[in-house]
Amino acid sequence: MSSQKISKRSIIGIIVGIIVLLGVGVGFWAYRLLYAPDFDIQKTTYVFVDDSKNFEDLCRQLVDSAHMKRTGDFKMVAQQLKYPENMKTGRYAVEPGMSHIELLKQLRRGQQTAVRITFNNIRFIDDLADRLDDQLMFSKEDILTYLRDPEYLKTIGFTPETVSAMFIPNTYEVYWNISPERFIQRMKKEYDTFWTDARKQKASQIGLTPIEVAILASIVEEETAVPDEYPVVAGLYINRLHKGMLLQADPTLKFAAGDFGLKRILNIHKEIDSSYNTYIYTGLPPGPLRMPSVRSMEAVLNYTNHNYIYMCAKEDFSGRHNFAVTLAEHNRNANKYRAELNRRGIR
Repeated sequence: MSSQKISKRSIIGIIVGIIVLLGVGVGFWAYRLLYAPDFDIQKTTYVFVDDSKNFEDLCRQLVDSAHMKRTGDFKMVAQQLKYPENMKTGRYAVEPGMSHIELLKQLRRGQQTAVRITFNNIRFIDDLADRLDDQLMFSKEDILTYLRDPEYLKTIGFTPETVSAMFIPNTYEVYWNISPERFIQRMKKEYDTFWTDARKQKASQIGLTPIEVAILASIVEEETAVPDEYPVVAGLYINRLHKGMLLQADPTLKFAAGDFGLKRILNIHKEIDSSYNTYIYTGLPPGPLRMPSVRSMEAVLNYTNHNYIYMCAKEDFSGRHNFAVTLAEHNRNANKYRAELNRRGIR
């Protein structure tokens, strides 16, 4: 009888032990499936989901970029969460130590990590579109469709010639899957924020609109490679505008010729029939020559008050300029510069 009881106790103990072991095993399997880290990375890695990617594409990206080891487990959890049929576009962060369930929660919610985009030193709208094509989901052609559409641009106060004035060079945070139209709306908001009442008042006192400030700033920025000259050059052109003189700005000829690499402006360039040729047409050209920096726009708004109306590059090729009040003085400066061009064989 006693041995029978012992035998029953032993069986019950064995059964309990098996149940415990099974529970531990199931628990370990569930932990490993859901919560164990599975990405062999030392720093944050990003995966991208666009409209053309399916679930298998994402899995391959996770293996290639985030070095995911247990692909089968990830697919099993994803299927249980019904993620493959509910994928959302975006740029998603994979952190060191992240588990399948943590990543899938982000993916299902569309919980993206914003992209920091920086643009400066950009000349043409096409250059900006190239830069954005590299950093955001939409293509160059997608955004150029908007930026070349006169009717659309009219609704936000610009034209194809002036729209580059809207983009204030800076660093911005946006979501990678932002649409072209939403991106333009964001840039218009940043433009409106930049143009405070105080800046608008300064522009008005000079006799310029915000867009005209950007156009003049673009000429100033192309005219001199030395930023501390910006306010002086701006003051010179403002003097010419107020006197009704031709600006005679060489960068506008380079723009009209489609060649910013010109080292020497010749009479043939001054005869180009273009609305950007300020040797022929008075006032400002119809649009910026480039996307002006904040510094050059501030230089226009806070220009140096002087009497200069002539400028010529210094003959030492330092990038600086000789400024003059009279034509005679300017001619002397120009002769020195031309002599140095000839000496160096620059045609």
